[in-house]
Amino acid sequence: MLKGKNIVLGVTGGIAAYKAVDVVSRLRKRHANVDVIMTKSASEFVTPLTFRSLSQNYVTVDMFEEPKTWDIEHISLAQKADVFLVAPATANIIGKVANGIADDMLSTTIMATRAKVVFAPAMNTNMYTNPIVQENIKKLKSLGHQFIKPGSGRLACGDYGEGKMAEPVDIVEYVTGLLINKDLEGKKVVVTAGPTIEPIDPVRYITNYSSGKMGYSLAVEAKARGANVVLISGPTNLEPPTGIEVIRVKTTEEMLKEVSNHFDSCDGLIKAAAPLDYRPEKVSDTKIKKNDGNLELSFIRNPDISQEISKRKEKQIMVGFAAETDNLVENAKKKIEKKKFDFIVLNDVSNRDAGFMSDTNIITIIDSNENLVEYPKMSKAEVSKVIIDKLVDMLK
Repeated sequence: MLKGKNIVLGVTGGIAAYKAVDVVSRLRKRHANVDVIMTKSASEFVTPLTFRSLSQNYVTVDMFEEPKTWDIEHISLAQKADVFLVAPATANIIGKVANGIADDMLSTTIMATRAKVVFAPAMNTNMYTNPIVQENIKKLKSLGHQFIKPGSGRLACGDYGEGKMAEPVDIVEYVTGLLINKDLEGKKVVVTAGPTIEPIDPVRYITNYSSGKMGYSLAVEAKARGANVVLISGPTNLEPPTGIEVIRVKTTEEMLKEVSNHFDSCDGLIKAAAPLDYRPEKVSDTKIKKNDGNLELSFIRNPDISQEISKRKEKQIMVGFAAETDNLVENAKKKIEKKKFDFIVLNDVSNRDAGFMSDTNIITIIDSNENLVEYPKMSKAEVSKVIIDKLVDMLK
């Protein structure tokens, strides 16, 4: 999602420095390049080695240490940054920047950058509410710098109040929002994800291997690009994406109901879920006991969500997925015609790099005009960008 983007992270001396480690990890997972500048005080809380290991870049602490390149370091980092993030931002660094003080590597580099500068304050509540600190924040905002509002609660000093650094997941979402093209602004996108389950008795059910990773990744990409996203998810072990409405369902019929509720008002529907095609004809009210014979179950067809919804299609762009093991292209083309998909994402789930549980995928996109484009192995985040790019083109 953030491939090719450069983020310079300034870490200052506060207990919340440990949270900055998670910020780097999350940014790297989105394929951003991260360079870290630490104050000497910050290195008392977290070692530079920790940040170097996660960012895979040298970490700068001492302004006068032996340079790693022939570049003037504070200038090169200042020019490199697409976003300059300071997290945690203490009262000290906020005051320095507000008053033009540049006496260490971090404050000097901030003074030299033309990138967007974002502060994530973290300090004692009395410090945060101090009129001097608030005046410095007001001044920096008037100069175009941005602030991520801190949270409230129990602080490291034992006080309660405002001043906790925002959570890493929220900081990363904020930074991502600054760097991603908002080409889905004002659009509503519905994404389905994960498997469905169908009960056999009170303790047993049938399902499939879908992990939901692809659908969740698509929801995050669409949200980052400005869409109002509704994620309709079968049972998964995934963390709910921040800022996205998540509707939990279990059975295929429940998923159909929720898709139906949101379809008329949406601009795009991405059917990344793997709903079960069949369910047991009879569900036992009590646990089926083991006996000496075999257990035989009879199955009946579940409704086909895409086929049912396509009957109401008007302006919506419908994106389907074809998880196949044989006759790949032929089977995918049949689905396009039958279910009125505008395009379909085909993958061979027998390939271990493209299966349900994998973090990567190898896809082929086929549109309703039978145009076919094959893609190499990519992370599911990269696949999501390709799919959302295609959706945006069609919405235009």
